[in-house]
Amino acid sequence: MKLQNQNDRTSPAAGAGALPLVALDNVSLGYGSAPVLRDVDLAIYPGELVGLAGPNGSGKTTLFRTILGLQPPLSGTLVRNCPLANFGYVPQSAALDSQFPLSAAEVVEMGAYGRVRSYRIFPGAEKRRAEEMLGQVGIGHLMKKSFFALSGGQKQRVLIARALMVLPRIMVLDEPLSGVDEESRRSINDTLTRLARERGLAVFFSSHDLEMVQRVADRIARIQSGRIALEGRPAA
Repeated sequence: MKLQNQNDRTSPAAGAGALPLVALDNVSLGYGSAPVLRDVDLAIYPGELVGLAGPNGSGKTTLFRTILGLQPPLSGTLVRNCPLANFGYVPQSAALDSQFPLSAAEVVEMGAYGRVRSYRIFPGAEKRRAEEMLGQVGIGHLMKKSFFALSGGQKQRVLIARALMVLPRIMVLDEPLSGVDEESRRSINDTLTRLARERGLAVFFSSHDLEMVQRVADRIARIQSGRIALEGRPAA
């Protein structure tokens, strides 16, 4: 199965013989019969950060939706070597009703709903885990504050903490730095790098900011004319 081109540097995890958490082989994807992306060959391994770079409307979100099982590929082979329950997802914006009062902690707790039956009292262990996840993204002190009163960068960190509540093996983040302040950009970058290096979490994130992707990612998947070109991280 062809998963890398000649310009792609081998993943450190791949060298250790690890299976990719998700692998696409000659996949075309899109809506109806019209492909948005063609002939995609991509594998994402534990412990690496892969940046997806491309302009708005180039197919980044479509690729994420396909990986997350929200739409089927049009052709080709997509293999997941861990359950979809182990995929954490951070969307561009949260589909939450601003009229419904939610604290930051309550938003994070939503990430545990797959483990907690709806008719049972929310377990104390899950509440403590939500507090821990907020601490990991640097805003534990805001756990009781209304989610809708937070800044854009703080909201984004809450959504990352919510995705961590899934206890993921791979995190998929759609434009995580869009519309956030510089301090939050640095904090989110540091958090994602730490999760990959210390936990072995795979991180697949998109951005139209190529400079940021080059600075953070181990590998770059760059969308060009409906196809993906893979690159290793530029030398420092």
